[in-house]
Amino acid sequence: MVCIAAFIILGIIGIFVAIISVFKRDFGHAYWKAMKKAWGCVGKKIRLQKCDTNFKDDVKNTLLKKVILKQPKLVKPLSIIIEILSVIIVIIFIWAILIAIKSLLALWALGTCNVAKPSACTLGSEVCSLDDKEDNAGILEQTGRWFTEWGDIFSAIPDRVRAWNAEEYFVEPVTFVDASILDDTKESFTEDKPYAVDILDPGCSACMNSFRNQLESGFFEDHQTALLVYPIESDGVYKFANSDLIARYFYASALLDQGELPEEQHHFDLKLINKIFTGKTDNGQIIQSYLASLDYDEAKQTLKSYLKEFGATDEDLKQISVLEKSDEVKVILERVKDVAENQVKITGIPTLIYDGRKHLGRYEK
Repeated sequence: MVCIAAFIILGIIGIFVAIISVFKRDFGHAYWKAMKKAWGCVGKKIRLQKCDTNFKDDVKNTLLKKVILKQPKLVKPLSIIIEILSVIIVIIFIWAILIAIKSLLALWALGTCNVAKPSACTLGSEVCSLDDKEDNAGILEQTGRWFTEWGDIFSAIPDRVRAWNAEEYFVEPVTFVDASILDDTKESFTEDKPYAVDILDPGCSACMNSFRNQLESGFFEDHQTALLVYPIESDGVYKFANSDLIARYFYASALLDQGELPEEQHHFDLKLINKIFTGKTDNGQIIQSYLASLDYDEAKQTLKSYLKEFGATDEDLKQISVLEKSDEVKVILERVKDVAENQVKITGIPTLIYDGRKHLGRYEK
């Protein structure tokens, strides 16, 4: 283990030696000689052969030569300590290699280098995690989670390489994003445009930023994009305040348009999401964060005021209030949850499906 540890340490300091050897060639030559010995030792270990004891002794003697002269009694215990430290260095090195491989595989297969906390991965896109694992979990739980995450990564690889058909994940009633309704300068999509699915939580800031980017970049004009509003829930608790209420009002508004001719539809559902993601209050606060700061009853009244702003009549509001509490909306939300968690198998949101691929995180314009 001493020679392998020496090889690891020599490899790490190699970059600094390369710089120093420009000015002191003898120093670089001595380093390279030691590096070749260490590499030969590693090669023998890989072939299950014994390392040269002279190199092992060289390393120990270099570290202990002053102790041998002054405190010979300390040589044996220090030698044992060097062996133990060598084992620790090798274990840490192997662990670091495994972590690097795991992170890269997760980034490729799942779109995040941190399976437990997708939002904590700085290499991936901005995302809201579904269920962040507790950092204070015990060693056994963390170890079990580590192996489980490997399973999640390998099970996601087939999804990464297969073709995704967005139309397979529509949930009735389907709300398509018509950019022309939200912005007079935008064009409406045409029926020959490819389908896309956007799974989002109205309380997720990454979903808000993704929606804005899609709107500004012309994504909604180039794709027939269906919205699946999915309030993140874990153990009966919603991750974002009032996101479940907004989701119910969204689907209740969508049901209001069912059976209506296109020119007679209100599009309250689409306008509501757009208002939450792109609007601000009179004092400049983002409406998404404003709604999250309200209690349940205040949020409900605020949503009704937005619907009135969109042109909803008292009768419309009455119907929406009945529908948002109905079993019909409850069934829709259950279907959306099934699609998101069991069919698409999302690890975070927003999750988008377009151009035959599944994409995790904020859409980049």
